[in-house]
Amino acid sequence: MIDISVIILTYNSEATIEKTIKSAMEVSKDIHIVDSFSSDRTLEIAQQHNVKLVQHEYVNYSAQRNWAISNLTFNGNWQLHLDADERLTDNLISEIKSLLPLDSTCGYMIARLVHFLERPIRHGGMFPIWHLRLFRSGYGRCEQRLYDQHFFIQGDICKLRHPFIDDHRNSLTEWIERHNRWSDAEVEEISRTVERKDIESRFFGNPIQNKRAYKNLYYKIPLFFRAFLVFFYRYFIRLGFLDGKEGLIFFTLQTFWFRFLVDAKLHEKIIKDAHNARSNGNKLAG
Repeated sequence: MIDISVIILTYNSEATIEKTIKSAMEVSKDIHIVDSFSSDRTLEIAQQHNVKLVQHEYVNYSAQRNWAISNLTFNGNWQLHLDADERLTDNLISEIKSLLPLDSTCGYMIARLVHFLERPIRHGGMFPIWHLRLFRSGYGRCEQRLYDQHFFIQGDICKLRHPFIDDHRNSLTEWIERHNRWSDAEVEEISRTVERKDIESRFFGNPIQNKRAYKNLYYKIPLFFRAFLVFFYRYFIRLGFLDGKEGLIFFTLQTFWFRFLVDAKLHEKIIKDAHNARSNGNKLAG
């Protein structure tokens, strides 16, 4: 078995953290919790297990991930990164345990299976969605993006056959509040002009590069229309309706409401920027 350290980010994660820790303990004895000053029972639950717990102020996802990579001391020469609502399946645990330490591979992509309102969402293009979460220490970093961040490495990458579960157990109210914050982050990310090292956008690259290429193409479609288009594509063309009532709720919120909200905030920003430009022009003219 390869020697793995597990890094789990938490914030008010009492509903899911125990299952996440227990699944991580199946593949590692070196588990690190990086908590963003939770106010619920997250710390109490974590302290009931053999984990190393630190608290660090949260700025954004990529900053928190890269802080952990740079500042924590790991016993393993591989790192597995999880969120507090993600857990390994039994088949994935067995697969990870079978990996050979002398293999030339530097990282593994793992498919994510979303559970929403206690139902797996398998249609609508939601499965598999690939994430690079397991890699050799010293080889991986997280993109410095405000939204939709992925890990990247220098070296050979392979896929594992079995998925991890992304278990959405927060209430719909909390889910909407979280996505409202993420919509702000996406609008800011779209508007940034700072140069940064991103994953290359390639239609015929690996699954993460391919997803980034389609996301860039999506941004070229007119505002608002694209929210309707992506919902129709995922729910009808990609058979999202087969996921039942939970699928209807998920795809309406995730691929219509959220996408429409991002576009509405982009439109709001355009109006504000135009107003500020006119105001500054008037001041200069005066």
